[in-house]
Amino acid sequence: MRSRRERVSPEDVGMPPGPRRRTPGLRREEVAQLSGVGVTWYTWLEQGRPINASAQVLGAVARTLRLDVAECEHLFRLADVPQAAAAPDEPQEATRDLRVILDGLDPLPASLVNARSDVLAWNDAYAAMFPHVVNAPATERNSFWFMFTAPPEINPIVNLDEQAPEGVAVFRYRYSQHLGDPEWQDFVHRLCAASPLFARLWATHNVAPPRPCNKRFRFPEVGEIAARTTHLDVGALPGVRLVVYTPIDDASRDRLAELRARATAAGRLQG
Repeated sequence: MRSRRERVSPEDVGMPPGPRRRTPGLRREEVAQLSGVGVTWYTWLEQGRPINASAQVLGAVARTLRLDVAECEHLFRLADVPQAAAAPDEPQEATRDLRVILDGLDPLPASLVNARSDVLAWNDAYAAMFPHVVNAPATERNSFWFMFTAPPEINPIVNLDEQAPEGVAVFRYRYSQHLGDPEWQDFVHRLCAASPLFARLWATHNVAPPRPCNKRFRFPEVGEIAARTTHLDVGALPGVRLVVYTPIDDASRDRLAELRARATAAGRLQG
């Protein structure tokens, strides 16, 4: 699995290349993020340790690593999982297109996130709205964590107390698909400790499926931006979704354009 991981570049899966790497290919944590699994779980899988693996999760790993049919069948045999679900999709072209799609959506802010809301890739408009998210280290680049832990002076979300309940309910919905995953459990425990608001909402055990919703953001430079947030599943990468922010009125659209122009002028964006 390590050899297959090393042959897949970040660009192949729509991720920014980042700083120079000491070894080729994806890092373990990046494979875990793209596959929607915990880093510890994936590390144990790669090391051949005994773990519980479902066909769905193994299929996600196989697609991330670009395994062909023979390699996928071999992985399923090693994991002692029935091979009926072993046939992979062909994600190479689709995942390369994701980067193009992200850039093509600009000036609409858009990002690729996994089930836990780790931000995997983004366009310039997203970077203009959420610079503190995209500039965080890769292992800490999580939009949900930022939502609840960022200090008010850098958190643009308006009326967090009103927006947070549904966000936590949706997060619990996704958490239920990863029960027993130590990475998810650790994330929840750390967020409960870091955010009393999240801890209170988590204790309600409310669950809701994801759906489009309107959100408001306020920026000192341009004022308030109202946007509709839409989540679209990425078929080539199970667990990964495309999140797009669409201004819901002309004033918000103009303010977003100004925010992006200011970020470009300040040298914070590529374009």
